Amino acid sequence: MKYLSTLILITTLMLTSATFAQSKVAHIDFQKLVSEMPSVLAAQEEIQKLEKDYKTEIESSIKEYQTKLQNYSAEAENQTEVTNQARQQELAGMEQNIQQFRQTAAQDIQKKQADLLRPIIENARAKVQEVAKAKGFDYVIDASLGGALLMSEGTDLEPDVKKALGI
Repeated sequence: MKYLSTLILITTLMLTSATFAQSKVAHIDFQKLVSEMPSVLAAQEEIQKLEKDYKTEIESSIKEYQTKLQNYSAEAENQTEVTNQARQQELAGMEQNIQQFRQTAAQDIQKKQADLLRPIIENARAKVQEVAKAKGFDYVIDASLGGALLMSEGTDLEPDVKKALGI
């Protein structure tokens, strides 16, 4: 009987100490948090305006290209071979310029988006860490689809695992 009560006491102590040794973990849907921030909405409006400006300019260039193509096609029979070749080269150049402008516009939009969103995301991440520390959490896991660890204050096992592996 004494052996049984000692075993129960030891088991209870082990479970209690294991409970206290566990890290506190929280989660947050970081993408949802960021998407609901007013500054993100303002940044998205600015990006949409830039996209619209580029789209208008590209459409204008395409209309100009199509107009010249129609004119050159209609006049091709009445022009010399040299003139027609020059016009074909001009059209090919215009087409290439439109493609390059599309690529440049896409890169500019992507850069603008990164420039606008980077400080917002960094601010949100800092606030998550601040709140998590205040609440006593060791880890905060991003609950977004494909999320990651946002904060790590708990024990890092990497040095011990490396030592065990002989690294």
